Amino acid sequence: MFATSSSAVPRRVLAAVGTAAAFMLTLAACGSSGDSSMSGMDHSTTKSSSSASATPSATNMPGMDHMADGNGLADAKDGYRLTSQDTTLPADKQAAYRFTITGRHGKPVSDFAADQTKRMHFYAIRSDLTGFQHIHPAMAADGTWTADLSALAPGSWRMFTSFTPDSGSGKGKALVLSRTLSVAGAEEKTPLPVAASSAEVDGYTVTLKGQPMAGMAHPLTVTVTKDGKPVTDLEPYLNTYAHLTAFHEGDTAFAHLHPRTKVGGGHGGPDLSFNAELPTSGNWRLFLQFQTGGTLHTAALTLKVG
Repeated sequence: MFATSSSAVPRRVLAAVGTAAAFMLTLAACGSSGDSSMSGMDHSTTKSSSSASATPSATNMPGMDHMADGNGLADAKDGYRLTSQDTTLPADKQAAYRFTITGRHGKPVSDFAADQTKRMHFYAIRSDLTGFQHIHPAMAADGTWTADLSALAPGSWRMFTSFTPDSGSGKGKALVLSRTLSVAGAEEKTPLPVAASSAEVDGYTVTLKGQPMAGMAHPLTVTVTKDGKPVTDLEPYLNTYAHLTAFHEGDTAFAHLHPRTKVGGGHGGPDLSFNAELPTSGNWRLFLQFQTGGTLHTAALTLKVG
């Protein structure tokens, strides 16, 4: 560090230097910006099968998808609104959740851009962060989407929609909107597992490296092994080798941890890189989805963010 006198450097030069420095700090803080129908899973996780693998695309490589703005806890943002007549759903059986995204004039939006190969990502999470489901719903001609949910446990749930309009005032802007609903029956909450750096699912071990700080971009690395050996047969899923989503304990705030590992061929692994920018401190429940042999696996672990 060095000092300069106001007489030696014109004030407008100092102002320009300050502006440039602020711009560089802003750049440094910015990070790069599933069809799976998950069965209702508890903290021990389950798996479901996927019939098709994503095909790599040069125009939508991992790390290049749009970063969603906000924590997803509102049903409206920037003139777009998530609407649904469904406020309750039955317990312990498959159910359909129907919803619409409306624009500034209250009319259904039907023009959406593909993000990681899908026009709509839909997530269901119970208030205690169990029961995670990640679905890619179908849209009817009138703009109504239908998400076919696996059996839901009784309690309070939040339904998230993640999308990017492909026309109108919000064209190219990634948005996450959500609504809550109730599933009838006696709710039995499950305590959140303690923070851990690894988790087991279907014979695989996923290990997380990295310690994000709240509100700061930070890299995370996930390593997948089986029987102590590196896994190198990860198949492309949603144009990457793994999909990582996080939800905050207490308010179920949403965060999509953006993949940085590019799809370079038919198989990948064992190391996968993500860009994490978790806005608040506390415990976050992470759900990592990866595919091998045409089967989709979901591992869950708790990450404590300072």
